[in-house]
Formats: sequence, C-alpha cells, structure tokens
Amino acid sequence: MSSFLEISKVGITFKPGSPAVLVDVDLEVARGEYIAIIGHSGCGKSTLLNIVAGLTNATTGGVLLDGREVDTPGPDRAVVFQNHSLLPWLSCRENVRLAVDQVMGRTRSKAERAAWVDENLDLVRMLPHADKRPGEISGGMKQRIGIARALAMQPKVLLLDEPFGALDALTRAHLQDQVMEIHQRLGTTILMITHDVDEAVLLSDRIVMMTNGPMATIGEIASVDLPRPRDRLALADHSGYIAARTKVMEFLYARHRNPAQAA
Repeated sequence: MSSFLEISKVGITFKPGSPAVLVDVDLEVARGEYIAIIGHSGCGKSTLLNIVAGLTNATTGGVLLDGREVDTPGPDRAVVFQNHSLLPWLSCRENVRLAVDQVMGRTRSKAERAAWVDENLDLVRMLPHADKRPGEISGGMKQRIGIARALAMQPKVLLLDEPFGALDALTRAHLQDQVMEIHQRLGTTILMITHDVDEAVLLSDRIVMMTNGPMATIGEIASVDLPRPRDRLALADHSGYIAARTKVMEFLYARHRNPAQAA
C-alpha cells in the first residue's frame, strides 16, 4: 500500500510521571481510503485524531501527510466534530464562506469563492437552506453544514470525530449514506472516530481497533471487504459484513473483559 498519511510510533503523555495516553501507534493510510477508529472510552481515539489535525503535539513519534510533517493545524486537514461549531450569528452560507475566504481568499475571485460555497452546500443538499441561521435548522442539517465547510477547504484528509453521535437514528442513517456518497464521488481520504460498530463496518475500508487506555495502542486492524457503493439493507445479511462486525465485536468484548486476551 502506498502511504499517503503515515502515523509513526506516536505516543503522548499529558503530565510528567503519569501513564502515557497513547504508545507506539503505527498506521499507514492510502490516498482515498476510509479509516474508522474504534475503541472504548478513554483509549485515546480523539487524542490521536487531534494529533493528525495538528491540534495536539505528540510526545514521541510523528505524522507525515503527503510527505510533509504535521505539527500545526492547517487547511490540508479539516475536522468535523460532534458539536457542529457553527457561528450562530451567521447564515449557513456565511459559515461556509468564512472558511473558503480564509483558505482561498488570495487564489480565487469573490465570484469564484461564492460559486464554490454554493457548490459545496449543494453537495450536502443544503443549498435551499443556505440563508438560514444555525438556530433555524435541525441538528442533522447543522452537521451537513459542518461537512460542507470542511469539504469546501479541499483538505487532503477529512477528520470526523464522532460526527453523528448526537443525532437520532434516522438522521444518523441519512448522513451516513450522504458521507458514503461524497466519499465515492470525491475520493476523499477520511479518518473517522466512532463508538458504533455497524457505522464503522458500513462506511470504512479498514477498522482500526484501539486497546484500552491508559497506554493505548492499535490492537488490531480489520479490513472491510465489501463492494462500493454500499447499501445498508443489502449488506444486512452479507457474509463479509457479518464477518467484519463479528471480528470487531469480539475484539471489543475481549478487551473490555480481559485486556491481556485482546493484546
């Protein structure tokens, strides 16, 4: 596999004398790959994502993206959090335009940036609601705006930190389908944090399973050998789907009950 994103021997300790949160995390991600990272609470999933985003510096090891070291935040890595983080006094269009102006203000004309904003709003099916403010739309719609804002930056890697965790089941399913469609269309490299086994299997090419913290690391990586595009109903009794789901469940259950057995 040709490595586009390389996480090498990453470890982090927040306080001197305290146990490390992460140790020796090694992961190579190909361009266009969809990676889900799963594990119990406290295993450092979000910390790892923050290190890739450049929001947190690793104590040991490092991250390379397209051959360049990651040590600060940058527009080549866009993050979508569980909290949509929209500015409430701006419209949906203005929230996306803020990011576009910041990244492309010197390279594209005002008209080009405006067209690009609307193109990304249309991509997440939010163009009809572009002039509404966040307080006037649902939680799922807010997350669509957050995804549009991230994609409009044209990042090399899209980082999703449990983006659907606060949504109801139906809205969550609709957004999962939309993210699959966007990934299929754009070929964006995606790292996603999730607690949901079915979500991980449905969306990803590989599932990275973290051991329990402290001193968490990658315990196992499962490949999801399912054809794309994917249909959740058609996959419900697919042998590959069931095998991947069972493998992840067995790892998480063994790790929860007896960490040494899942190492």
